[in-house]
Amino acid sequence: MSPSVAELLLQRLERTPPGPEGGLCSLEAAAALGLDHQTLVGAVKSLQALGEVIEAETRATTRWELSAEGEEVLRDGSPEVRLFRSVPSEGLPQSDAMKLPGAQVGFSKAMANKWLRLDKGAPGGPRIFRAVDAVQDVVQSSLRQVQEGNGSSLSERERTDLKRRKLLLEVTLKSYWIRKGSAFSTAVVRQETDLTPEMIATGSWRKLPFKAYNFSALGLPPTCGHLHPLLKVRSQLRQIFLEMGFTEMPTDNFVESSFWNFDALFQPQQHPARDQHDTFFLQDPAEAPELPANYMARVKKVHSQGGYGSQGYKYEWKVEEARKNLLRTHTTSASARALYHLARQGKFTPVKYFSIDRVFRNESLDATHLAEFHQVEGVVADRGLTLGHLMGTLQQFFTKLGISKLRFKPAYNPYTEPSMEVFSYHEAPP
Repeated sequence: MSPSVAELLLQRLERTPPGPEGGLCSLEAAAALGLDHQTLVGAVKSLQALGEVIEAETRATTRWELSAEGEEVLRDGSPEVRLFRSVPSEGLPQSDAMKLPGAQVGFSKAMANKWLRLDKGAPGGPRIFRAVDAVQDVVQSSLRQVQEGNGSSLSERERTDLKRRKLLLEVTLKSYWIRKGSAFSTAVVRQETDLTPEMIATGSWRKLPFKAYNFSALGLPPTCGHLHPLLKVRSQLRQIFLEMGFTEMPTDNFVESSFWNFDALFQPQQHPARDQHDTFFLQDPAEAPELPANYMARVKKVHSQGGYGSQGYKYEWKVEEARKNLLRTHTTSASARALYHLARQGKFTPVKYFSIDRVFRNESLDATHLAEFHQVEGVVADRGLTLGHLMGTLQQFFTKLGISKLRFKPAYNPYTEPSMEVFSYHEAPP
């Protein structure tokens, strides 16, 4: 069986003299063994994993290489020399000279070197003539020195000029200086990483080399999930409300009384939405134990008799219907509670509230409908507010979402007056 790359490296390292300077350069070792340098680097790293077999010190060396354009110049000559050689003794029209390969660079360089002269008053237009009899291609000679491994003989100015012309590349090579380790051996013995029951039963673990445990090694990063798209949108909407100065309302009560869900919002008790076909009513507990008596009395009066400019619904309002518990059908019940607590304060202060949470409807389930969904709601309480304030708030909210083309249309909603609908659109690209 032919030896592995690691074994070939160890055999060559064995022949190196001892001492601090004894060792091998990975670049030279790869060339001597006829191997690709990266292949040898892989063997070095595998030997490092075995413990103290070898010592490897990282080193970086810089060398100069020809670019693709530099290879072309080395083969055909620099653009300025090629242009000079293309100009006959009787001269060449400038327009024809500019059509030659590399003429743009070659012309400026040749004129700077005073190899050519330009006669702008020549018959037929500007004409280029040779200004000297012969030239020496210094650029090609410099590139040849680099190709032959003598790039260090060039001056710093010459190298900088060639690099600026993109004919020369400065390449940094990372290599290893390899020495014998304290446990050096030409035989590659892989260290064990696991203590198995068989090793303990047979006692073979006593003769096996084990890899030292690295207590500082980092473990594998735990796999983590991602936010659900709905949660991403919810987080984005919440951030927009907070940026606009809104305060989040508590919405942790999924179970709500009919009073806060319907009656406090002045939805009549005989409305079809309060039917079991649309709402989930609870059986246990079936009724809310406590409701604010004074506020409930005012709500009852508005429903049955009217008030505050309303005629009311002219029916007998029943507290038994208001006590029925249900799964809230909208988060507006949270807004009703928030406004109730605001009204009980001694001194009124303007507020802006918002909520984003789940609501429940007794819907038929299909591929696009569930019995629950999320509702986004905002409420602003202040004196002197107009419909324009609402439109401006909506405009700002949707603009932060990236939707700036809005249109507002009047609409009829039985529980809000005035009411409107908001439409958005995207302009067709030109």
